[in-house]
Amino acid sequence: HPLCCLSLQEVGPTMVGDEHSDPSLMSFLGATKRNMLGNHFWEYYVNDAPRIVLNKLESRGYRVVSMTGVGQTLVWCLHKE
Repeated sequence: HPLCCLSLQEVGPTMVGDEHSDPSLMSFLGATKRNMLGNHFWEYYVNDAPRIVLNKLESRGYRVVSMTGVGQTLVWCLHKE
């Protein structure tokens, strides 16, 4: 069950899923589904800082397997056994 979280800043908002993400997990995170102008896809986001999101996901059995920065965007990849 891989999952990626993206954040444009260290304080949020945090993108937590796409249109195919598990709705129950998105609800647990308090995520809102949106479509940004010009995009042909939907995404889930929360206003929480990434550390809050990562702590919530850890409580559900996810663990960080990698992290990288792309410009001002930070990306965490998580895995649940």
